[in-house]
Amino acid sequence: MNISLIIAENLKRLRNERNLSLSQLAELSDISKVMLSQIEKGETNPTINTIWKIAAGLNVPYTSLLEQQKQDAYVIKKSDIVSQLTDDGQYRLYCYYSNTPHRNFELFQMELDEGCKYTSVGHPEKSEEYLMVLEGQLTLEVNNETFILYADDTITFTASAKHIYFNSGKGILKTAIINFYPV
Repeated sequence: MNISLIIAENLKRLRNERNLSLSQLAELSDISKVMLSQIEKGETNPTINTIWKIAAGLNVPYTSLLEQQKQDAYVIKKSDIVSQLTDDGQYRLYCYYSNTPHRNFELFQMELDEGCKYTSVGHPEKSEEYLMVLEGQLTLEVNNETFILYADDTITFTASAKHIYFNSGKGILKTAIINFYPV
């Protein structure tokens, strides 16, 4: 199924479950009512930051907007995942497992081109991020601290605040990221 249609269906369902009008969600998410309407109709493919803002406005995990019904046992191949991209395509996010009522975490692979950075607006309150560098060198800024991580290094942090990923090494930076949402 087309990712725009999955987002459209989930946005409409989540907004209606909360009895929010498009105008109310526009205020909560800082996304225009027109843009929300276009997303809900599947007329546009929103950027990663737009999805994060909508998720924050709805107070749901990012992947709640990307979830698709799955079978009990299944293999996920990267080639089958529709990546979420920044406008310039230098940051790519692949969602392997989304948050569900029975799973309070999300698993992503992140790719960031050499010399590029990506700023995350933050995740829902009390969320935790667990990150492992698979390839490359990551400079991470979070909570006014800077951390440098290499392949096989890990870090965990409270993810509700803005954090910045910077590929400070050679080649493509690849990381595995788990966003955990305590109950």
